[in-house]
Amino acid sequence: MLVREIYESLTEKQIWARSGKKVVRKYRCTAGRRKGRIVKQMSQCFASPNMKARITMKRTRARIGAKMMRKARRTKRVNPASRRVQALNKAGRR
Repeated sequence: MLVREIYESLTEKQIWARSGKKVVRKYRCTAGRRKGRIVKQMSQCFASPNMKARITMKRTRARIGAKMMRKARRTKRVNPASRRVQALNKAGRR
């Protein structure tokens, strides 16, 4: 019962995000361990961390971090879905 009350009282902000080439609704965590992160479900904001995934990502970023950032910047600038997401979120702020 308490869990349901916690989830109902949460005010996670809904935003538009990309999932592959599709534009979908996701949440930006306003509290918890993942504050500020964009997640698919509200419950993920308070989930325990996946340590194996965290270590793997840390190694990958050390190896090819600059390449990942360049690719992400290009995608956000060129991909039509990314451009649509930016426009929708900008419109939602007003």
